Amino acid sequence: MSKEFNAVSFLGRFVFAAVLVFGTYNPTEWSYIGWVFAEGTEFGPVTALVGIVLIIGWIIFLRASFNSLGPLGIILGTALFCAIIWLLVDLGWLSLESPGAITWIALLLVAMLLAVGMSWAHIRRRLSGQYSVDDVED
Repeated sequence: MSKEFNAVSFLGRFVFAAVLVFGTYNPTEWSYIGWVFAEGTEFGPVTALVGIVLIIGWIIFLRASFNSLGPLGIILGTALFCAIIWLLVDLGWLSLESPGAITWIALLLVAMLLAVGMSWAHIRRRLSGQYSVDDVED
């Protein structure tokens, strides 16, 4: 297995993060939240199993992101993405009267933040040449 980090590696992490984020919630009924709260849905073993798998995915992504970026990195990443949404609204490309569009973009940016968090050790090593403790082989 190659330890080489490249754009495809980042894209894979982003795809998994996007599946996790949009699979958990999105403005349509095609998400876990939409499914569980839909009229006529009874909570049972299948909904519990899917929910547990989603929780495991969130824990993996959040732990890795918090460990690699730290609280300041998470705050700065969130501020950056909020500023991007603000810029899109200011340029008139996004309307505050369209909450669905803002929700989709916000969810996309959450997935991006999770993907950056999962990739940050590799990105930092590329930029600085410094290895993380996790990168050192026994």
